[in-house]
Amino acid sequence: MPSHNRWVIFSQARARRPSDFKSKSDPNPNSNNQSECPFCVGHEHECAPEIFRVPADSTSDWKIRVIQNLYSALNRELNFPNFPSDSSHCCGDMAVSGFGFHDVVIESPVHPVHLADLSPAQVGDVLLAYKTRIDQLRTFDSIKYVQVFKNHGASAGASMSHSHSQIMALPVVPSAVSARIESMKEFFEQTGKCSLCQVGRDDLLIDESTHFLSIVPFAATFPFEIWIIPRYHSTHFHELDSDKAVDLGGLLKLMLVKMSLQLNNPPFNFMIHTAPLQVNPSQVPSTHWFLQIVPQLSGVGGFEMGTGCYINPVFPEDAAKVLREVFQITG
Repeated sequence: MPSHNRWVIFSQARARRPSDFKSKSDPNPNSNNQSECPFCVGHEHECAPEIFRVPADSTSDWKIRVIQNLYSALNRELNFPNFPSDSSHCCGDMAVSGFGFHDVVIESPVHPVHLADLSPAQVGDVLLAYKTRIDQLRTFDSIKYVQVFKNHGASAGASMSHSHSQIMALPVVPSAVSARIESMKEFFEQTGKCSLCQVGRDDLLIDESTHFLSIVPFAATFPFEIWIIPRYHSTHFHELDSDKAVDLGGLLKLMLVKMSLQLNNPPFNFMIHTAPLQVNPSQVPSTHWFLQIVPQLSGVGGFEMGTGCYINPVFPEDAAKVLREVFQITG
């Protein structure tokens, strides 16, 4: 596929009915006790330092809080060098200090309320909180890439059942990001067109809004994988404005509800794939951000890890059809 340059095997021998993929277990089997949850309103003092909240002047009536991650994978206190350390050249490898930022976005003050339970405007506010934090982080010259992601369910990597997402700001551009940007550029050089601006096959379309469309990608890596793509060309997620955030919030909520109804509220991850903060001007016409949702329905084995080639037992056209028809099925 032009955005990832990755092969996917669609195996009819492994094909299963959509009902076979329904999640069989609670996505949060180790749900935290609400009375002991540090993310709940009234427990703010138990969390790592707050960065900001929404509304900014709120007290106990806050809607969203952005805080430092208490168990940060990166250290915001380190001085990041502009060159690799002397001990970094073993076997041609390179190492840099663990400088960076690792934050948590608490999406609701109420424990049982998940992102899909919020209104489109409220989901839009969460998206705008991402944008606000990215705008703060990109003032640091040493930050090269910001990854926004959400883990829902223990098997998807969530350690807390209270609805939240995370933001990590890195001093390097990850190799997978560089490969995605280069693959998009190659497609543009060959066709003169942006690969994601060309998306629009009816059999892969799930739904659309004024500014966004949701699809199952042509070479979906995972069963029932969903991409939400701006219908307008945009290189960076942080270019999102308030009106488009509400529009995106509505479509994101719809996709999460559809996925929950059809697949029995599976554990899932979503990631915002955007451009590096200091993108090369020559890559702007070809680079297009999107949001990827991956329900955790099948494991990754040695073949996938060894080859980078994935086996998907559900054809994209079938997955899109199932997701389009969810509300007809549930009536």
